Amino acid sequence: MKKTSTRLADGRELIYYDLRDDTVRDAADRRPLDRTVTTSEIRRDPLLGDSVAIASHRQGRTYHPPADECPLCPSEGDRLSEIPDSSYDVVVFENRFPSLAGDSGRCEVVCFTSDHHASFADLTEEQAALVLEAWTDRTSELSHLPSVQQVFCFENRGAEIGVTLQHPHGQIYAYPFTTPRTALMLRQLAAHKEATGGQNLFDAVLERELADERVVLEGDHWVAFVPYAAHWPYEVHLYPKRRVPDLLGLDEAARTEFPQVYLELLRRFDRIFGEGEPPTPYIAAWHQAPFGALEEFDGVVREDFALHLELFTIRRTSGKLKFLAGSESGMNVFINDVPPERAAERLREVASS
Repeated sequence: MKKTSTRLADGRELIYYDLRDDTVRDAADRRPLDRTVTTSEIRRDPLLGDSVAIASHRQGRTYHPPADECPLCPSEGDRLSEIPDSSYDVVVFENRFPSLAGDSGRCEVVCFTSDHHASFADLTEEQAALVLEAWTDRTSELSHLPSVQQVFCFENRGAEIGVTLQHPHGQIYAYPFTTPRTALMLRQLAAHKEATGGQNLFDAVLERELADERVVLEGDHWVAFVPYAAHWPYEVHLYPKRRVPDLLGLDEAARTEFPQVYLELLRRFDRIFGEGEPPTPYIAAWHQAPFGALEEFDGVVREDFALHLELFTIRRTSGKLKFLAGSESGMNVFINDVPPERAAERLREVASS
């Protein structure tokens, strides 16, 4: 992998990740852009104890542009985009309309491929491995920023999810706090450790799932399963079999196998609802241990946390979506219409030939 860092016309950082070591990236951003101005602010909810990002400048962000005006495609002739070069393998750049900025963290965009009409599932194993390298490198770099406590790599895919740019891409949020969902995991981790005399909750969950009927696919170094208490109609958790706290902890064997397992999982997701159905909308979310202090979670250290990816769709059946209505949005109590065992069975049925 070759990494080349440069700056866009408004001062934002852009990084090329290339498969070839002899690739030269010296194209300049020719757009007449003013310096980016953001108004991101973090406010803490005194009743729930969580944080909300207030970012009014995001109201003006790019919204469903036509394909020939996509800001994530390479620049070509007089059509100038966020990527100055005429081609790329993987690109990461600071979001022009970030939810988090400055002392409030940082937001980045990850473009998986220059092919506007592709998806992550269309990537080759070599391309997917390069995306994994980019995620890992950004996790490392962002973790050293003084304002950052947690790094979250994710992909939103599909208009139903709220995606406004159809080009295959994901995002990275670097939060200045430990996110509420991770804090819940850490509290459960601490309680289990105390109750069992030091045993690890993630290890116990993985052992249980490996022995159950909800395993979707398994390799030498990764396993994918529908969790016992899945919140979403089709939800799969992907774990490395050797517990590590973050992407930086993966060994070479796990990195090599990841593209094979993950691409197969994504391709199965696109076949859940049968032939002729539009691509399955999904969210793919990496869960990594915070880099900040963990004193509030008694007895827990970073190495207790287990890196994993959670992949889920809001489509519950053909032509129907799972909406977060009263119970889910008002009380955070999910109601799942698809039994996890049936979801796992379906995902095994649609395996590649």
